[in-house]
Amino acid sequence: MKYILLLFTLLIVHNSSAQESTASEQVSSFTLEAPQLQSTKKIWVYLPKNYSSSTKKYPVIYMHDGQNLFDAKTSYSGEWGIDETLDSIQAQVIVIGIEHGGNKRMDELTPYKNAKYGGGAADQYLDFIVNTLKPYVDKTYRTKVEASNTCLWGSSLGGLVSFYGALKYPKVFGKVGCFSPSFWFNRKEIFALMEQTKNYKTKIYFLCGDNEGDADMVNDLNKMEYQVNTKRCSCKMLNKKVIVAGGQHNEKLWREGFKKAYLWLF
Repeated sequence: MKYILLLFTLLIVHNSSAQESTASEQVSSFTLEAPQLQSTKKIWVYLPKNYSSSTKKYPVIYMHDGQNLFDAKTSYSGEWGIDETLDSIQAQVIVIGIEHGGNKRMDELTPYKNAKYGGGAADQYLDFIVNTLKPYVDKTYRTKVEASNTCLWGSSLGGLVSFYGALKYPKVFGKVGCFSPSFWFNRKEIFALMEQTKNYKTKIYFLCGDNEGDADMVNDLNKMEYQVNTKRCSCKMLNKKVIVAGGQHNEKLWREGFKKAYLWLF
């Protein structure tokens, strides 16, 4: 847990201004007012290579910690390489990367206040995604707007808020990439919310490493998968769990796990 909190701090203060940009030509960005958060958010957009020459519509992945997704220049400890990975498999998907809130990151990505660490502003953050960002994206780009074509994806606290976001907005997010979720931050509340959930149809890909610096990571993931399975027949194949031997809590784990997770979810 201490290692994970240290990682949060490094994510906020890291400055990679001397690093050269590694983002592909398919990645652009814009800024958008976020009244729910009383701030302005930088948003990164990945479009498939054939987007400009096509008239088709595409599914959309909304991903947290946008600084770490496409570009070594803005990332902490290496990027996820989302653009290169999707290009390599000719993926037909739009990815929206949302800038994390700097020193407000912990607040934005946690559903409930933790007695020791605070936080608990995820409702406002998700309100921004659902009611400000998604309508803008759907208006600006050729998107498939249905929940079955809309995915929420993140790691660490981003994994926690992605899981929570799909519980809160099941008619908006039909898929979740849940990497190294920090269920410990709101363990009591998130498990209670899952227990109250009925008719659960969300497709979920769980991933974590068995060497993430917190012994509860794997235990929590196993317990949450079990709880999810009690809400539906496992025969529907709507969730998959991967525990990586030796996997640590870092971009390397998430970068290497992204391709298989994407191919399974889509």
